[in-house]
Formats: sequence, C-alpha cells, structure tokens
Amino acid sequence: MNLLAFDTSTDQLSIAVTRRGSAQVWTYTGPGGAQASSHLIPEIMALLAQAELSLSQLDAIAFGAGPGSFTGLRSACAVAQGLGYGANVPLLPVDTLLAVAEQARGTQTDPAAPLNLLAVLDARMDEVYSARCIWQGGQWQRPADWEVGKPETLTLEPGWQLAGNAFAAYGPRLPQGPQITALPTASAMLRLAPALLAAGLAVPAAQALPRYIRDKVAQTTAERAAIKAAAVQATAADMPQVRA
Repeated sequence: MNLLAFDTSTDQLSIAVTRRGSAQVWTYTGPGGAQASSHLIPEIMALLAQAELSLSQLDAIAFGAGPGSFTGLRSACAVAQGLGYGANVPLLPVDTLLAVAEQARGTQTDPAAPLNLLAVLDARMDEVYSARCIWQGGQWQRPADWEVGKPETLTLEPGWQLAGNAFAAYGPRLPQGPQITALPTASAMLRLAPALLAAGLAVPAAQALPRYIRDKVAQTTAERAAIKAAAVQATAADMPQVRA
C-alpha cells in the first residue's frame, strides 16, 4: 500500500512512507515539541519525493491520535486533515500506546511470539498514560481502554513487560520488571495500518479528531489563586503563635 504516517505526540517527530511494491520504508526522525510544526510538512513532502509518490497516490494518511502532548496531537491532526482534504485521501487515527507496543514488539528476537506489554508514555503533570496490549495469533488485543494516573498505581503481572518512554522520568515509581524503551514511531504505525484499515477504522478528513484522556491540562487562574491561598493559610497555621 501507499501510506504516509507521522507522529508528534512526544518530544520526537517521526515520519514514514511506504510504497506499494517496494520493501523500502522512507523515514525521518527529528525534534518534536514546538519544533515539530515547522518541520513536519517540509519533511513529509521530502519523503514523498524520495518515494516518488504524490499525496493523491496515497491510500491513507496515518497520524498519532493520542494519547500524548495536547499541542502535538492537535498539530498532527490539523496537518493530516489539511493533507487529506487537499488530496481526497482518508485518514487513519492511530492509538499512540498501541504504536508503542508495536515498536517494542519489533525489537524482540521473535516478533511473532506472544507478548504481553504494559505500554506507558510520560503524561507530564506527574502522571503516565498506560494501556495493556497483548500480541497473540498475529494480532494485537486490548483488554481495556487507556488510563492516566500516578506511576505508583500501575501493576505488572508475571509474564508482562513495560514498554514506553517513562522510565527516565519515573524510574522506581513504576512497577519493577522487564523494560523496553519505545516510542510511537511512524514505522510502527505503518505496520499497524493494514489491519486497522481492514477493520474499517479509516475516516474522512472531516471526521478525524485527536483523542485526549484528560479533560484539562492546566489550572485556571482562580484554581491557582485558591491553591496559593490554601498554602499561605497552611503555612500560617504551622507558625508558632507569639503572645504579647
């Protein structure tokens, strides 16, 4: 299939292109975050040129739909929508935690062997995104939806491994067990795409949306003021009283 995939949900920008009839995968990896928006479209067009493909020749455009950085998810969706509208190409929103699991599976000695992974991504705000992913019978299974919470709340059963990018940030606060460092790469998304497309998960550009877990990512001014006032009161209560 002719496919374009990209992800800006983490601090790494990842883009990949595959062309029907070729075993080669054209890839680009660069800085994510605020820099991703300025590099994304030029690098996409450069990879398509290397693969000798135009946007209109694509069968689908896959993008990291979440969870992840709110700014990154919005940027990826907006670019995917713009490209999809212009070229009349369907979009494929891809679960970034599933892409983490797929990237980790690709590092195994026998990628076809059964694999139980707890995928974790740094959610900032002292939390992690997580999802359990089971590879069995040549396909991924998800027993439950994503979760977000403190790293201490996660558990790791025997036979399971951790995969993701949260180890440096949270280390011993995560459950102890085998660890695989992995990100939601565009190459992993390309490998997931055929099964997702066969399952009918592609959508028109107008219907493509990022998927968030949190309802909010920042405190309001009133909330910050209330927290500050409470802290001042707590400090005052702890101070010894001086009588005249």
